[in-house]
Amino acid sequence: MSNATTQSHGTIEKSLKEMPPYLSRLAYMSEFLLALLTILELWSQVGGQGHLDLMPWYTKFFFTVGLALVTVAGTVSAVAHERAWNAKTLACLVLALMLAGGMASVTYYYHLHENDDPDSTDQGVSRSTLIVPPGLLPAAGPRL
Repeated sequence: MSNATTQSHGTIEKSLKEMPPYLSRLAYMSEFLLALLTILELWSQVGGQGHLDLMPWYTKFFFTVGLALVTVAGTVSAVAHERAWNAKTLACLVLALMLAGGMASVTYYYHLHENDDPDSTDQGVSRSTLIVPPGLLPAAGPRL
């Protein structure tokens, strides 16, 4: 490797490490907000909005914020270390997969128990009748 290549490579690393911290914080906050929106939208599309409507708010809050935080933590650990795939990044990946599995199992639970309302006497069958006042229908006579 030539001396010029080493100097230019060192300059690039030095300029990246001297990046103002407020820009990286802004990027991480933006990633967190984007992750929140994306996770909620994907969860409602994959799991079904009806099942999400049955869940209490704190369940959705825990899983959504937890997965968004793990996503940002994985990004921070990938950027902070020399190698992108390091122990912290892999730990964040494992946590994200565990949270996604928890989201799937909670959604499946509410899918199985969506019709378990004990107060419901409705069997899903409705009966409708039409009452016509006398005189509106033609007289019934012999048909030819």
